[in-house]
Amino acid sequence: MSIIGNFLQATATVLGLALTLYGWVVFVRVLLSWVNPDPYNPIVQFLSRVTDPVLYKIREKLPMSGVGLDFSPLILLLAIMFLKIFLVQSLMGIAMDLKGL
Repeated sequence: MSIIGNFLQATATVLGLALTLYGWVVFVRVLLSWVNPDPYNPIVQFLSRVTDPVLYKIREKLPMSGVGLDFSPLILLLAIMFLKIFLVQSLMGIAMDLKGL
């Protein structure tokens, strides 16, 4: 069972790191949206390609027409925090139980 525990621990660690990095990408995208960056900049294009599909899905589910503020990045960051707390820590707990620690 130690092999499965190690696999779950590695999965939880990689997932936690991926969620953290994606959270930072979303955060940088929000900061850049305040300064009106050059849309032809490769970094800006990368940030848009990585975050737009998820943000559009959130905007479809929670239309905020007339509010004037886009809360989709905040909702996405909260979802990332939830996944890190619930999913990653649950996987890590299961891994520790399987390893007998």
